[in-house]
Amino acid sequence: MAFEGLTERLQKAMRNLRGKGKVSEADLRETMREIRLALLEADVNFTVVRNFVKRVQERSRGAEVLEGLNPAQQIVKIVNEELTKTMGEEAVPLNKSEKIPTVIMMAGLQGAGKTTTVGKLALKLKKEENARPLLIAADVYRPAAIDQLETVGKQIDVPVFQQGTDVNPVEIVRNGMAKAKEDHNDYVLIDTAGRLQIDEALMDELKNIKELTHPDEILLVVDAMTGQNAVNTAEGFNDALDITGVVLTKLDGDTRGGAALSIREVTQKPIKFVGQGEKMEALDVFHPDRMASRILGMGDILSLIEKTQNDYDEKQAKELAEKMQNNTFGFEDFLDQLEQIQKMGPLDEIMKMIPGMANNPALKNVNMDPKDLEHIKAIIYSMTYEERNNPDLLNPSRRRRISRGCGRPIQEVNRMIKQFNQMKDMMNKMSNGNMSGMEQMMGNMGMDGMPSMPGMGGGLGGKISQMAMKRMSRKISKKMNKNKRKRNKKRK
Repeated sequence: MAFEGLTERLQKAMRNLRGKGKVSEADLRETMREIRLALLEADVNFTVVRNFVKRVQERSRGAEVLEGLNPAQQIVKIVNEELTKTMGEEAVPLNKSEKIPTVIMMAGLQGAGKTTTVGKLALKLKKEENARPLLIAADVYRPAAIDQLETVGKQIDVPVFQQGTDVNPVEIVRNGMAKAKEDHNDYVLIDTAGRLQIDEALMDELKNIKELTHPDEILLVVDAMTGQNAVNTAEGFNDALDITGVVLTKLDGDTRGGAALSIREVTQKPIKFVGQGEKMEALDVFHPDRMASRILGMGDILSLIEKTQNDYDEKQAKELAEKMQNNTFGFEDFLDQLEQIQKMGPLDEIMKMIPGMANNPALKNVNMDPKDLEHIKAIIYSMTYEERNNPDLLNPSRRRRISRGCGRPIQEVNRMIKQFNQMKDMMNKMSNGNMSGMEQMMGNMGMDGMPSMPGMGGGLGGKISQMAMKRMSRKISKKMNKNKRKRNKKRK
């Protein structure tokens, strides 16, 4: 999965500092060498690597770091901050026009996922802003490009303007813009033509469309799996069009992360969105600080909360909280939770968002096969209504009957029931309205209230941990309150 190799290498580099009360210049040089090799192996641009390592080394050499308390922790903190800085420091929102429509021109090479990304972004705007976008099919060269966009439009219930393959793309865009003004569309997303490589004819056409529409956004769609080629492509398009932002696709694939870590510094243009999956909902705002945390194996708890809030029903969440407080949480509720988890995406990706879980050695042997969830569901479906709502009824003879009914070994049935009981106990502790249950869970995970670095000997601990935990809590509260206000505003 994305960044897995880089995460592992960076954690390995940090192990040199583990347990050292004082870090010498030689220790620092060795760690920097490992970090440099990890980044180069991840296909990060050479100049970006050199500048990054230089900044980290200069900041780490200060007396307050090498001779201060917990120097290893401070160096981890510096690496985290510099990774965030390299990728842009903070999320950059879409540029919006004061008058409708806001025009978004999408560009990119063939195979980068441009047409699918047009649909994903249109759906995101429709869901989050209740917008009425129009898609313009301006790719008249690639076979079936127009058909693909129309299929995407039907899938997300967004209109597509097209005039076939015999009309000049600039003329199609001109007529599409007139249609958008006539229908009062909030957004226009132009799906332009791609090529297998950058050429003069393509750039001239894109320049003409830019001159005609004066777009508020020119988003370049690049395939993260192409590594350094993605950076070269971004440079070429930026020189010709002066792009306003980048969308990285296929970040969930077997990518080494070089593009994500290089594009911002090379082009000085922000990564605005990332595509991580084939579903139309799989387009996320790019948060450099969260991505840096994930690369360092520290998880991404804020994105996990957003995913949960997007997929969970508020009324159902309240009912669940009441059941946990009353200790009446049963297998029927557990089944609902499994179905909600499946909506959120692959289980291994969700696990990596939990602090301390990314590349955790304990998870190396855990099989995240989606079929496992189906087996759990099959076991629950083989229970009677009474058994599902009162797990205490599950004596050995009932368990044997369930095993025969679902076709799973009795050991698997016993293991699932044991895990359910453990989870129920943990949820019960966390439902008391304070952080004690969560802190206990984090303690059990070796996190000490702060995302742990596997191989660093437990959590980051100390005052830094407490301050980070408080900051995280404030961020989570702020984010949840903001999302709640948004939902209330939509209802009104």
